[in-house]
Amino acid sequence: MTNQIKGNILTPAGWVRGALRYGARIDSIDGSRANPANNDDVYIIPGFIDVHVHGGAGRDMMEGGDAPHVIAALHAKHGTTSLLATTMTAPVEDIDRALAAIGAASKSRGKGEARILGVHLEGPYINAGKLGAQPPFAREAHLDEVMRFNALAPLKLITVAPEIDGHMALVRQLTKAGIRVQIGHTNGDYDVGVAALEHGATGFTHLFNAMPGLHHRDPGMVGAALAHAEYAEIIPDLLHVHPGAIRTALRCIPKLFCVTDSTAAAGMPDGEYMLGRQVVHKCMGGVRLADGTLAGSTLTMDGALRNLVGMGLSIEEASQRVSTHAADYLGETRRGRLAPGCHADFVVLDRALTIKAVHIEGECL
Repeated sequence: MTNQIKGNILTPAGWVRGALRYGARIDSIDGSRANPANNDDVYIIPGFIDVHVHGGAGRDMMEGGDAPHVIAALHAKHGTTSLLATTMTAPVEDIDRALAAIGAASKSRGKGEARILGVHLEGPYINAGKLGAQPPFAREAHLDEVMRFNALAPLKLITVAPEIDGHMALVRQLTKAGIRVQIGHTNGDYDVGVAALEHGATGFTHLFNAMPGLHHRDPGMVGAALAHAEYAEIIPDLLHVHPGAIRTALRCIPKLFCVTDSTAAAGMPDGEYMLGRQVVHKCMGGVRLADGTLAGSTLTMDGALRNLVGMGLSIEEASQRVSTHAADYLGETRRGRLAPGCHADFVVLDRALTIKAVHIEGECL
């Protein structure tokens, strides 16, 4: 069955005012080049892709069970059409439980849910001195354990502190195995960051957060990212990173992309929630540990888009930062763009950038 929707359609070649016809994939886009500022039609843009999702709707990925489905449904309502389920630093038995549930959820997308493309393993292979809000279960990585995890659920991305003994070699091994490595939760300096990139690391986990910052005589891990990275995550909730730092990263990193780092508190009222084995508190628009440390976010990707546009980015560039660049990073050539043959993953927005409809693989939520 072929469906049709009309409006200002953001294609790889620019805006087209016309009709998008689709089933599970996009069949055709017909119309003429247009400037949306000259009409009142809705915006139709690629569905959002979030590679860093811990939770939402009161649930946490580390719970296992049906948590991945509930979380994927919450984020779908906010325009996320595909995501990576993200784990925490935890004992092995907790990670096994989470991965078993995520692995099952990734095999079939439930009605009204975002597509779970796989796993972002954020820990336990991080620096114990840069835990941030991660529980204290950091440890050295071993390839056999990583591949055992990969058998439970497809590992698309792993966060690693490259300065830990043995981790630099592991970066190369994982890269050869087809698993992307991001540098994060690290005390490594500029030289370590550059070396990790040379060994095959491809990005940085929540840039600026949980890593040594930039100083003109000690450029740190942030300096390595700004000087050498093509890709990096950033959390644009305007709490984790100052808008001025976001602007700096946008100028330096060609394919900087947004993530939510969302927790169980996303989509929920103020109160206490779980993040892995830790209690976190939603208050004052954010999520924190009892000592005030930021502990993930309540951000959703529609909010990320509005924040970027509020900073002065065009809708076209903001869309790339919440969708296309992440798709490219994951090698998802049929997601993150609206063109014939691509998955019918798109978001319909009104002129205030409020979501009017979300379509995931042709399904209208």
